[in-house]
Amino acid sequence: MTENSLGTAAQLRDVDYMPPIYKAIPLGVQHVLAMFVSNVTPAIIVAGAAGFGFGSNSPDFPNLIYMLQMSMFFAGVATLMQTITFGPIGARMPIVQGTSFAFIPIMIPLVAGKGVDAMAAVMGGILVGGLFHAALGTIIGRIRFALPPLVTGLVVTMIGLALVRVGVQYAAGGVPAMGTESFGNLQSWSVALVVIFVTLGLKFFTRGMLAISAVLLGLLAGYAVAFALGMVSFSNVGRAAVFALPNPLHFGLEFTAAAIIGFCAMAFVSAVETVGDVSGIAKGGAGREATDREISGATYADGLGTAVSGLFGALPNTSFSQNVGLIAMTGVMSRHVVTFGAVLLIVAGLFPKVGAIISTVPIEVLGGGVIVMFGMVVAAGISMLSDVHWNRRNMVIFAIALSLGLGLQLEPSALQHLPDTPRVLLTSGILPAAFIAILLNLILPKELAGEATEEVSGGMHGAGAGLDPADRTR
Repeated sequence: MTENSLGTAAQLRDVDYMPPIYKAIPLGVQHVLAMFVSNVTPAIIVAGAAGFGFGSNSPDFPNLIYMLQMSMFFAGVATLMQTITFGPIGARMPIVQGTSFAFIPIMIPLVAGKGVDAMAAVMGGILVGGLFHAALGTIIGRIRFALPPLVTGLVVTMIGLALVRVGVQYAAGGVPAMGTESFGNLQSWSVALVVIFVTLGLKFFTRGMLAISAVLLGLLAGYAVAFALGMVSFSNVGRAAVFALPNPLHFGLEFTAAAIIGFCAMAFVSAVETVGDVSGIAKGGAGREATDREISGATYADGLGTAVSGLFGALPNTSFSQNVGLIAMTGVMSRHVVTFGAVLLIVAGLFPKVGAIISTVPIEVLGGGVIVMFGMVVAAGISMLSDVHWNRRNMVIFAIALSLGLGLQLEPSALQHLPDTPRVLLTSGILPAAFIAILLNLILPKELAGEATEEVSGGMHGAGAGLDPADRTR
């Protein structure tokens, strides 16, 4: 049996294998570094939308530092649920949990310009949505039929499209600078472009951990340039506490229809994403299919990890897809390796100065990283759509769902006469697009007549490999 420095081939495929601890810990740190930036970014975006984020000079700014702290702490807690397991909760696999991007388009309309008081409704939605997500673990295998690549690819693409505007705003100086001479100046864009170019260079011209951590290292390069330009302030670090425990009901709880419906709807999509991640880890790390027990256990942990996060002021958790590629690269399937990474996240979350140091990163630096990350979300959605059989039926479904979803997102004032709850849900763009795609996919006949879409597509009805030969020649 072949061996490498970590163990035999059979051992590396075993989730219960424990590599030598002096090698297991660095491997665990790799998992943390690969997801670190993505894990803390949602808190920064939501706080910024609410009005107590970067550059706001809000007296509530310490709440952002607290959210950063909780992002790390509860990512670690949720990861432990997956690796250690508690009864049926957890997959007993090397699954890394972290704060989800998917829910950001739902949260932004809920908090936009409303300050820290709006966070209570977000936390209420997270709690209920997390419990609903966990309940999906009992039926997740039976509902996957409703979310083929046409639907999931559309949703992921819409999530990315909803967020790319945020990246450009941050790179230009952030929302507080909008309308001023400093917004979009050369210094802001220069720093953001340093992050982008360093990230691209590392991603394409290096291998191993340098490539995996390209975004993090790009941010560090941009941070160094910003520091040299005098854009970094450490005043918040000195004011932050050395040690602090999570604060139950930090933002309180408020239960609103818009938040509950929005989070439950996105929990459905997040649950299917988790199924894909579990399947990818099982295939890439062990060369097998994921079991029903692993899929249901991962979904339980996903949902309960989110619900607990909401009780302490953290944002929704989900499995991180970066982890799938990292396991496939290292070939190490050990859940104990990821457990070490989870413990590191929990420890970091107990020290507010870590969050305060993160808050010193200039918004322009973060903007460069966010442009790359959210662009990759769009690319991931398009990659999922490449598995779609692009016949006329699927083109019509995609066209209607994308047009209405993206259109409502770009022009929310079109729904100004609706009550608050449906207006918030529909202007997210993602929910109407997903609902339309799911509904049309279930009720439309499997094939449309050849002439049914010719006039609306202007002759550009597709000539890709996914089409039937007869379609390609029309």
